[in-house]
Amino acid sequence: MRFRSAFILALIASTAVAVLGVTLYGWNIQGLQATTRFSGRLSLGIFTFIFLFHPRRKEFLWSILSSSYFLIFAIVHGIHLAELLSYVMLSGIELVPLRVAGGFLAYALIFIMPWLQYRMDEKKLSEDRFRQISYVYLFYVWFVFFMTYLSRVQGTFPNAGGSYAEHVALMAFVNIILGLKIVQLFARRQPGAPK
Repeated sequence: MRFRSAFILALIASTAVAVLGVTLYGWNIQGLQATTRFSGRLSLGIFTFIFLFHPRRKEFLWSILSSSYFLIFAIVHGIHLAELLSYVMLSGIELVPLRVAGGFLAYALIFIMPWLQYRMDEKKLSEDRFRQISYVYLFYVWFVFFMTYLSRVQGTFPNAGGSYAEHVALMAFVNIILGLKIVQLFARRQPGAPK
């Protein structure tokens, strides 16, 4: 898929989850909270494809997200960040710097990766170095998604929205994709496995 098509689809999907949130909860702070929650799940869906198929199945990622799949994810997650910050400001939630530091680092990685991919495409960064960085990116962003749902399951994140069952299901999903990734990595190390 071409980047322009993937970008338009990402905007349509982000708009659709915003409309869903407002339709279900109203044009109020609860609607904004739901919109933020749903956009986070959209981000998780896109991240799942990148997590499972980068770097070995890049052609598959190109077919559904374009060759700039890190940029598509950064755009969708950037929209989620804008919604999240809007919700935090309008609801008067006080952020604890130590608690948000890990998320801040994840956002930094998410926004830097498209630039690093561009540098690799321009031969200004080696493929091996980019692959190493991308594994740090994949597992760290996975870890932040895991911690997000763990805090909701434990009830330590106030005003999270959504039901307990939803949070358990999402945390289970995040664990399943980690299991699949680990199986991939071990399969790659087997004798005769494609490099």
